[in-house]
Amino acid sequence: MLKKNQFFRRAIFILYSIIFISSCSSSATISEEEVTESTTTSYNITPILKMFDNIDAVTYSVNGNTVTFTTTDLPNHTSPYWDISHPLYEAYTGTNSNWRKNPNSIGEQNITFTISLTPKEAEIKSNTPMGPIGISRNGVVFFNQYAAGGAALTNEIDSFDQWLGHPAGTQYHYHIEPTYLTQEFGKSAFLGLLSDGFPVYGPEENGSTITSSDLDDYHGHTSATADFPDGIYHYHITSDAPYLNGNGFFGTAGTITR
Repeated sequence: MLKKNQFFRRAIFILYSIIFISSCSSSATISEEEVTESTTTSYNITPILKMFDNIDAVTYSVNGNTVTFTTTDLPNHTSPYWDISHPLYEAYTGTNSNWRKNPNSIGEQNITFTISLTPKEAEIKSNTPMGPIGISRNGVVFFNQYAAGGAALTNEIDSFDQWLGHPAGTQYHYHIEPTYLTQEFGKSAFLGLLSDGFPVYGPEENGSTITSSDLDDYHGHTSATADFPDGIYHYHITSDAPYLNGNGFFGTAGTITR
């Protein structure tokens, strides 16, 4: 009789053990799924900082999880917007028959961007401001797809110089493809960073021309690049509107002072 009671007690113990282990396993599975769902893809842009080395207009420093760029915003190429006595002054040599010089000129700036080294998609997207929204690899700032007052670029494009930049006051900038850079580095090359830390690339990828229809609402997509072979979200310059950026920053914008 004692042996029979011991047998039943042992069977009950084994049964409860199986139920407990099964319950713990189920809880662990749910926890892992919850973690997966809440994880947001992030990247590290440290590898491209070297692209800004030895650029006369740019200095940068890393502080923890951010990089701070300071630029004089002076282009390293010719333009009719330089003072006529400047060694880089050159009359307009572009192909736009409607070209007209605006009344502004190139002057030295002091513009600072503090940008995350590990950008990720923002939960709430923000609009790009008027004025600088990013920095190109020669130190010239990027502006968004709007002319002064938020108008379309349709008329303002006629004042872009032979490298497709122009000044607002004395602040030189690019709204569209910086052809000096794509001529220098290639149509698929890294061209700079927007304030949210995501890189900007030229109008080609894998030998094909990119158009706005290939990109998302923010004018970017995720794919491998020469600098990020494992893939990264990035913007593309295109020849059609909105050229550089769409409905705002894909990531969380850093700080810009000028």
